[in-house]
Amino acid sequence: MVEVERTLTLHHPLPDVVAYLADFSHAEEWDPGTVSCRPAKAGAPVAEGDEWVNVSTFRGRRTELRYRLARLEERRLTFVGRNRTATSTDDLAFREENGATVLTYRARIEFHGLAKLASPFLRAEFEHLGDGVVSRMPRAVDRHFGADGGSTG
Repeated sequence: MVEVERTLTLHHPLPDVVAYLADFSHAEEWDPGTVSCRPAKAGAPVAEGDEWVNVSTFRGRRTELRYRLARLEERRLTFVGRNRTATSTDDLAFREENGATVLTYRARIEFHGLAKLASPFLRAEFEHLGDGVVSRMPRAVDRHFGADGGSTG
């Protein structure tokens, strides 16, 4: 298993940030590994249990995971993605600080079968992806809300 954690500040109100990130299709904008992310069903407001089909690239290969919104709370979101090779959990915890939103982002990837043997060798690559989230997410949130909020990681 590989775990990555990052904390960043987003200069937008907490409820707005949570609502934006609860729609996992926005991962295309903030996750450096995501190529596409489409809702499994379209049209309804985001709710716990909703699913998305996520296509990502990692080490030059495309992989598809089906993510489910396992937790939808005012200050916490948890997405769990699965395929035959891995289970990926993105856990986002939020707190308000001086009108901004502080996000603690935790990603955990658990490999299955023979892929499990590679996990110790992949830590550096996942750390790099975590750094990419810190770089991209503030810009994506600012673009979404039509402002340069000066977000920092």
